[in-house]
Amino acid sequence: MTDTQKDRLAAARERLRPLFAEIGEGTVAREQSRTLPFAEVEALRTAGFGRLRLPAEHGGDGLDWPAFAELLIELAAADSNLPQIFRGHIAYVEHVLASPPGPRRDLWLHRLGAGELVGNGWSENGAAAVGTNATRVSRRPDGTWRVDGRKFYTTGSIFADWIDATVDLDGTTVTALIRRDQDAVAVSDDWDGFGQPLTGTGTAVFDDASVDEDDVEPFTARFPFQTAVYQLTLLSVLAGIAAAIKRDTAAQVRARTRVYSHGSADRVADDPQVLQIVGELTAVRATARALVLDVAREVQQAADALGTAQEQDAVVAAELRSAHAQIVLTELVPRAASRLFDTLGASAVRSGTALDRHWRNARTVSSHNPWIFKARQLGDHAVNGRTPDFVWAVGAAKAQEGAPAPV
Repeated sequence: MTDTQKDRLAAARERLRPLFAEIGEGTVAREQSRTLPFAEVEALRTAGFGRLRLPAEHGGDGLDWPAFAELLIELAAADSNLPQIFRGHIAYVEHVLASPPGPRRDLWLHRLGAGELVGNGWSENGAAAVGTNATRVSRRPDGTWRVDGRKFYTTGSIFADWIDATVDLDGTTVTALIRRDQDAVAVSDDWDGFGQPLTGTGTAVFDDASVDEDDVEPFTARFPFQTAVYQLTLLSVLAGIAAAIKRDTAAQVRARTRVYSHGSADRVADDPQVLQIVGELTAVRATARALVLDVAREVQQAADALGTAQEQDAVVAAELRSAHAQIVLTELVPRAASRLFDTLGASAVRSGTALDRHWRNARTVSSHNPWIFKARQLGDHAVNGRTPDFVWAVGAAKAQEGAPAPV
């Protein structure tokens, strides 16, 4: 990291760390009461968290990806829901930064610099065939554009000013930036996952919602390393959870006064078997952070290589590195979240400690973009030199001729 980036990171940390600490103090209460963090998102917006990657001339901090990843991990350690809430926004900021110069880029740099937030609306859970969208954009008779349909897994959209949605336009997938505050848009908090419960990952319904023609773009116009950016955000969440596991386990062990008669010391904090596990959790925390920062460096190289002869190689390297880290952390962090209970007694599983949230949240984050398919493709790359798919879709299987209809 350059001295300039170190200085920028230090300034951003000084501004944000008190807010992170305040957010962390209310995390357990919010999860136990299922209170969405509207106030916390607004405080982060006000503090400029959504502008960290923007250049200073556009109201941002000008952080590169390794510096930004450091802050994502710190926020995730305070509340793992919050970096995921900003995931769609983070990717859209990168799309704007990677866009060619012009009036639309300038407009969006102004909007983002003013603190406007973007949520995500790329997935559907209906009967649309894989690779298609049931949500559609079309022209009204007066020539204006409308969006109709339903999206699920709309992470962050309930907190946002805009929803970045994939939609169908005459059989082609495009993206549309839709104002959330119009009557024709309804976003529900109906996410019922057992983890990451406060990310606003619910349903968005568009019923004749208006969208500007300039905010409808071909999906192919998106920046080429977007999958690595989306995955890097989730990896940062896992690294933050690993840090919280180590923090909370050490605190619980330090404070514990009751011991087992067949334990290995008169004080839990001196028990070598317990200390071994805490040491393992410390190693997981360090490994997770190192992997995330390694991915962040590759993502930064991809961003720097745009428009050069090195672009394709840099993009592939970033995507491969993010997949490597995903496979490792999907195993390490949920295991650490379970292992922490081996250091404590049965009192640790009482709901008041909320220690179960670490496993639930880590397991939920790890279920995004199933790692098993990425591992297979990485093996194919290693053995056969095939470049993995970096953009994929989820949907109903396309029926083959003569096959029964899916149920």
